[in-house]
Amino acid sequence: MKVFSSKADRWKTLLLALAVVAGFVGLYLAVRRYAPFVFDSRELRLWIEGFGVLAPLVFVFLQAAQVVVAPIPGQVVALVAGYLFGPVYGTIYSLAGVLIGSAIAFSLAKRYGRSFVERVIDDAIIDRFDAFVDSVGIPGLFAFVVIPGLPDDAICFLSGLTKWRLRTFMTVISVARLPAYVITVYAGGQFAGGRFVSGIALVAFVILFSAVGYYKQEAVRDIVARLEPRLPF
Repeated sequence: MKVFSSKADRWKTLLLALAVVAGFVGLYLAVRRYAPFVFDSRELRLWIEGFGVLAPLVFVFLQAAQVVVAPIPGQVVALVAGYLFGPVYGTIYSLAGVLIGSAIAFSLAKRYGRSFVERVIDDAIIDRFDAFVDSVGIPGLFAFVVIPGLPDDAICFLSGLTKWRLRTFMTVISVARLPAYVITVYAGGQFAGGRFVSGIALVAFVILFSAVGYYKQEAVRDIVARLEPRLPF
């Protein structure tokens, strides 16, 4: 299967990746100039520890909010969590937040129904994935969450309109969310340790994978729809 269907898609993906990298570089330069203590991981962690128990709670809240409200990309919050809390606690806080947010989105849709989902989710996403989410099983849900760049937060709301139970949904989400968040949190830990080359390489990998997933949403959906009925589970 071709990764890009046309030269235009390939250039859009490359430009998107370059724009994101340029944004990170600009942010790096701005913080380096106006808040240099941020680049001293020991000083920054001491500052964060000054907030006591509130520091991890704030990050869990932000990660949960980005699923429900989606103003902040979840990977950005995960990157910051890795930088501030290290790979282990950063992963725990990020996953805790994203699982809480996913459960809230699912439960809100289950409680208030289609009219609520249609108010909070873009019509184009509903048109593309509504019937798909209702027809595919667990493998389809897993595929759409594990691949970065797909509308996984919207899928959480749409999943609430199905007959799936919250327990089943959360089991799949817990496993499928893990790879991308582990990589991103680890990248944040690399930045905190001054290993910028490896950190940038990991971030670039996630960005590129996300861009491919974003532009190949329809292809992924079609492949999952064809394969899912043949699976024994």
